[in-house]
Amino acid sequence: MAKGLQGFSWSMLLLFCAIQELGSWAMHTAVEGPGLGEPGDPALLAGGRVKRGWVWNQFFVVEEYTGTEPLYVGKIHSDSDEGDGSIKYTISGEGAGTIFLIDEITGDIHATERLDREQKTFYTLRAQARDRQTDQLLEPESEFIIKVQDINDSEPRFLEGPYIGSVAELSPVGTSVMQVMASDADDPTYGSSARVVYSVLEGEQHFTVDSKTGVIRTAVADLDRETQDRYEVVIRATDMAGQLGGLSGSTTVTIVVTDVNDNPPRFPQKMYQFSIVETAPVGTAIGRVKAEDSDVGENTDMTYQVKDEEGVEMFKVTTDSNTQEAVITVQKPLDYESKKVHTVVVEALNKFVDPRFVDLGTFRDQTIVRVSVLDVDEPPEFRPPSNLMEVQEDAHVGSVVGVVTALDPDTANHPVRYAIDRSTDAERIFDIDAKTGAIVTGKVLDRETAGWHNITVLAMEADNHSQVSRASLRIRILDVNDNPPELATPYEAAVCEDAKPGQLIQTISVVDRDEPQSGHRFYFTLAPEATNNHHFSLLDIQDNTAAVHTQRVGFNRQEQDVYLLPILVVDSGPPALSSTGTLTIRVCGCDSNGAIQSCNSTAYVVSATLSPGALIALLVCVLILVVLVLLILTLKRHHKSHLTSEDDEDMRDNVIKYNDEGGGEQDTEAYDMSALRSLYDFSEIKAGDGGGGPGEGGPGRNPASELHALPQWVQSPDLDFSVFRDYICRKVEQADEDLSVPPYDSFQTYAFEGSDSPVPSLSSINTWSSSSEQDFSYLGGWGPRFRQLAALYVGRRGDEDGEES
Repeated sequence: MAKGLQGFSWSMLLLFCAIQELGSWAMHTAVEGPGLGEPGDPALLAGGRVKRGWVWNQFFVVEEYTGTEPLYVGKIHSDSDEGDGSIKYTISGEGAGTIFLIDEITGDIHATERLDREQKTFYTLRAQARDRQTDQLLEPESEFIIKVQDINDSEPRFLEGPYIGSVAELSPVGTSVMQVMASDADDPTYGSSARVVYSVLEGEQHFTVDSKTGVIRTAVADLDRETQDRYEVVIRATDMAGQLGGLSGSTTVTIVVTDVNDNPPRFPQKMYQFSIVETAPVGTAIGRVKAEDSDVGENTDMTYQVKDEEGVEMFKVTTDSNTQEAVITVQKPLDYESKKVHTVVVEALNKFVDPRFVDLGTFRDQTIVRVSVLDVDEPPEFRPPSNLMEVQEDAHVGSVVGVVTALDPDTANHPVRYAIDRSTDAERIFDIDAKTGAIVTGKVLDRETAGWHNITVLAMEADNHSQVSRASLRIRILDVNDNPPELATPYEAAVCEDAKPGQLIQTISVVDRDEPQSGHRFYFTLAPEATNNHHFSLLDIQDNTAAVHTQRVGFNRQEQDVYLLPILVVDSGPPALSSTGTLTIRVCGCDSNGAIQSCNSTAYVVSATLSPGALIALLVCVLILVVLVLLILTLKRHHKSHLTSEDDEDMRDNVIKYNDEGGGEQDTEAYDMSALRSLYDFSEIKAGDGGGGPGEGGPGRNPASELHALPQWVQSPDLDFSVFRDYICRKVEQADEDLSVPPYDSFQTYAFEGSDSPVPSLSSINTWSSSSEQDFSYLGGWGPRFRQLAALYVGRRGDEDGEES
């Protein structure tokens, strides 16, 4: 049937084209073609007007022509053509010679190929009319258009698919879901080929579509996501306005039904059972329950609460935000002996309730949770929980301070034993009776030493010491009046020599280590030994202070510069205690304004002219200076003892100290080892000795004066060095054996002192002979540091004189 209709359409189009062609021939002199020659062309001018040249109508060609012969399109014709074949017609432009062919004699144009309007809607060509003999243009070249005539050969297509829409469940009828649109490639300006209408092929039970706009709407009001959460709807688009013979296309639209909160929470069970031990601490989770909700997303969010009063007091319910479970926890300590089973009513309700669906019912549900408490062996419990006791500080050892009581909470009610945690009472000031719990004093108490004691008492089952309870106990030591009052400080006062009677000298206050509950009350009076005092008077001010005033006119420092005033202080008891303190009063010289100028006591003058803070700073500075001096002396002594040798007879020390004599600025060889070695080149000395014989010097020359004239290192060949050689060798061996000190050559201590030294060498190495007549008595005038050296030389000289005699 479709093929028959298509053939009918082609026949109608061919007939329409033929009628147009006949009309063009009948009206060729009435219509001027679009490609007329230029108005100024002299060949076309006749009688002063433009001559009509080309004659044709609009050219059309039907698309998708399927005939075997070329399709006639139209004819171009020049009014100068007399039909004798002298004019040759040609065309050029789009498709000329390939798609479109022209008869050179008649000007008939035919299409040789199938054309598709959806690919190209028109072709632009140019026509020429030439003289066949001369090939000269008889008409100006003119442009014409061949339009491709549309036929309904393209079906509507949904180009924006796939389509996915959504609609809330329980939406009312006619709720817009989404819009679909189909596109038709046919010419919308010609006929109804591109006029599309929409319809529902599948899913019409639940959805409809607007035939003109393509808007999809709900057809029912009972869409239920929990029953079906998506629908596949097939939409068809038909051209030709839906008339018979039109082409159509279809698409599938997925419509998702979104959730609304139309389902209340429901517990799967009406009762849950859990168990927990009675010793579970507060906050322990007992179990979890969960109410089911058919909704999704935030519509399943819910909160839980405890409905009964007992459950509210004992248990707490929270919501796990991740799993939407109710977590039941312990809120108060459990006790198996008090109650073995607890019944809790838990309610679940939606957090977000949609007011549109409140008429569907209550969006909450309840369940019962039974919690069984399991019995465990618990430690004893202290009753009552009071943790404060009091005892007088003068209580005798063994006096009862108080009694603690603990009971076994278990059904068996085991006997309890008591003890004191000695880490809290290391001095064992208190003891406790293991059976009765009576706390007694173990030592004499003193409130002034410790006014409070914090101890820990242990209570344990007699047959199971691992079950232990602890209780902190605070014991307050109550005060008794066992300390007499004392003057607050060792008071010192000053009085001017020209003082008048009744002048205030000093205000006195006292301190008392006791703390009576009614407060302190002190009484002041002069001590009995001061009853004959006629210089000063004491006035009790009744506020725990007293004032000392002068009682006579003027004082004389020459007669008496210090007065000692004994003062008796008594507290209010009971019993009343007293003590005597002494006020030191110094007589001072004052100026006309009464300012103290000088006293006999330097310390007092300083204290009178300096503030207490300045006095303390001064004392601190003095103390720091003393410490620094002591430290310096200690370091010096330590350094001196470090340099001192182990042996008092170590003469090396003495020689080291004498190295400071030197030779002045010219002494540059003090530690030159070559010079040191030359000192003991005895063979050289013996070979060159010419100045020490009796022939040169004569008996009248003074050896001491010759010592200064010769170099200090020139020695007599007769001198015996065995004593010093043995001593030095012994010290060298000791130094070599001692690994704790660096090795050094003891010879360096006897190095060359220099020729410019004003003092001669002190060493015996420089003596001329063993029987030297040198006088060493001058060493006694060098001071105490050389006293030992002088004694050695003077003593040796005395021995030699004795031997000679």
